[in-house]
Amino acid sequence: MKRILMTLAASAALMTSASAADVGVSMALFDDNFLTVVRQGIEKAGSEKEGMKLQFEDATNDIGKQLNQIQNFIAQGVAGIIVNPVDTDATPQMTKLAADAGIPLVYVNRQPADLDTLPEKVAFVGSDERDSGTLQTQEVCKLLGGKGDIVVMMGELSNQAARQRTQDVEDVIAKEPCTGIKILEKQTANWSRTQATDLMTNWISAGLKPAAVVANNDEMAIGAIQALKAAGVTDVVVSGIDATQDGLAAMKAGDLKVTVFQNAAGQGAGAVDTIDKLIKGEKAEKVNNVPFELVTPETMAKYEAKN
Repeated sequence: MKRILMTLAASAALMTSASAADVGVSMALFDDNFLTVVRQGIEKAGSEKEGMKLQFEDATNDIGKQLNQIQNFIAQGVAGIIVNPVDTDATPQMTKLAADAGIPLVYVNRQPADLDTLPEKVAFVGSDERDSGTLQTQEVCKLLGGKGDIVVMMGELSNQAARQRTQDVEDVIAKEPCTGIKILEKQTANWSRTQATDLMTNWISAGLKPAAVVANNDEMAIGAIQALKAAGVTDVVVSGIDATQDGLAAMKAGDLKVTVFQNAAGQGAGAVDTIDKLIKGEKAEKVNNVPFELVTPETMAKYEAKN
């Protein structure tokens, strides 16, 4: 009888193990306001999936560390992996690791460099960055009446989003009615509020007098606002991207004039839905787009409710 009970217990354990979906999640950086919302979206959606267990790891912006995390997930035999890449140019290596192990992989938020060649069981959930900087710069152009000098604050240059958002700015001002806008300077502040404050301070000290600051994200826009306020400069149009809580607070205060809503929680939830489908062997779209939306002081209230 004892042997039968032990056998039944072992069978039950195997059934539980087989039905539970252990998913490893590697985030580029925990200490980032926007990515925190993405992570919370993953956590919430994962908690609503029966039997799904999530294991989160912080890559601390270190690509070597992130690759090790993925290798560890594979060694643990997880059912699936979600990755928010530190360096989007390194995704082909991540894709190969997961594909060789036969483990489903979903990239979230940051578009993988190998998007066009992703194999079976690998997908991307995020937003089309060609829309982000385009919506942002078109609104800045409108506010400037199609002419004026601007400075551009770029995110980490290893990140596809930073490169694309900056290209969006250049594409918009290359066409009418925005050809009267000229870029005085463009430099990276690595998505950081503190680095953006320092960069803006340096530009002001160098005598630059832009009509607008076009930042690749809200954090850098807020950093620029802090530097401008410290210098007593009040007539500059400052714009960002992401519509984070802090960004919307700055807009409510009248400091941030333009931002673009990127649905961080929606991306996180979409990543969980996609990895769940892939684990179950169901059909999932290779590219899952979560649209960007322009946010202005007039439409801001709608987005405050979403954050």
